[in-house]
Amino acid sequence: MLNYRHLHYFWVVAKEGGFARAAARLDMAVQTVSAQVRELERALGHQLLKPAGRGVALTEAGQAAFARAEEIFHLGQGLADEVREAASGKVQRLGVGLSDGISKLSAHALLAPVLEAPHLRLVCHDGEFEQLMSELALHHLDLVLAGQAPPRNPNLRLACVRLVETPIEWYGPTHLVGRAEQARFPACLNDLPVLLPTSHSALRGKLDHWLESEGLRPRIVGEFEDSALLAVFAARGLGVFPVSQLGSGDLGMPRGLRRLGSCDQVKEEIYALHSRRGQHHPLVRQVIQAAALLPAV
Repeated sequence: MLNYRHLHYFWVVAKEGGFARAAARLDMAVQTVSAQVRELERALGHQLLKPAGRGVALTEAGQAAFARAEEIFHLGQGLADEVREAASGKVQRLGVGLSDGISKLSAHALLAPVLEAPHLRLVCHDGEFEQLMSELALHHLDLVLAGQAPPRNPNLRLACVRLVETPIEWYGPTHLVGRAEQARFPACLNDLPVLLPTSHSALRGKLDHWLESEGLRPRIVGEFEDSALLAVFAARGLGVFPVSQLGSGDLGMPRGLRRLGSCDQVKEEIYALHSRRGQHHPLVRQVIQAAALLPAV
């Protein structure tokens, strides 16, 4: 069985870049730390550290071991807090992953039903879809909101539910959106500065296809991964932008924006993904059940 004390000494040596600095941090003799790391190398059957100037560097095997040690000790650092919170029976922790491609305004609207839960501790992570799937499979997250369903992989044992399919509306600052522009929508997009989500978003491809089908070639002045940030820049006068109907109704929509028009042909889809263990989380169930009650569009 892996000796985690030896792994911890190796982790500290790697982070400090040398045995002397690690020994000072651990308040131990250099020889003791060195001996413990050598024991770990013998147990794993590979050299993990190599000389580098006055310190040490990671070998390829060491890089793999260090990456895993980082995960282990990062989790360990939060263990005391989580145990204390669990023992108190008060804190409800909900770890949510938000895929880069989805509207954060929509995500906020979908999570709104649980935001008033007593003693809620909400932990949100932004990330690439594949990264979030890995964190979900390792039970680092309880729920992932994404713009796509995961590929079939029986080894991951993940469940997927489509929460919403909501039409897209266009908004812009009041000085750009008047009655004349509203009457000429969508043709007016050729004459207005336009903000769009980046290609990370599944919505971007749908929007590009819609613009092409309408014969529109707008002047794109900005691209954003975060829809909430996009709305903030729009409210400051940078341009007009698309947002899902669900997101536009959210209280997080910045002031100073006016509805320009809607393109019902384009819709944003958001899926809820959770592990089989996560389906028993009361807040995960609440998010999914609340989404099922949203009016059909």
